[in-house]
Amino acid sequence: MHIRGDHAELVVGGRLDVRNAADARSLLHSALDAGRGDLVLDLTELDSWDATGLGVIMGAHRRAGRTGRRLVLRGVPDRMQRLLVATRLHRILAIEGGIEAESLPRV
Repeated sequence: MHIRGDHAELVVGGRLDVRNAADARSLLHSALDAGRGDLVLDLTELDSWDATGLGVIMGAHRRAGRTGRRLVLRGVPDRMQRLLVATRLHRILAIEGGIEAESLPRV
């Protein structure tokens, strides 16, 4: 996993999973605490996430709310969009451009 960027936009790549969840959580929380306004997470380089990785995203979403900010997901890959729809998290998370469940390709 790699995360690069600043307190306004972060690019997350590789795998976001149990092996690197603590590091990712720490980086996201630091970015949220350091800035103002929306924090955009660009996920176009993200290969996969597991339940722990998704939990990191949800924890960052909650922390953003507590700090008066908003976490915005950008470039969510299709397979991860399907998971967000299946868990109904697409209704809770701010996703740039939104996700229309009916328009997702079926696998």
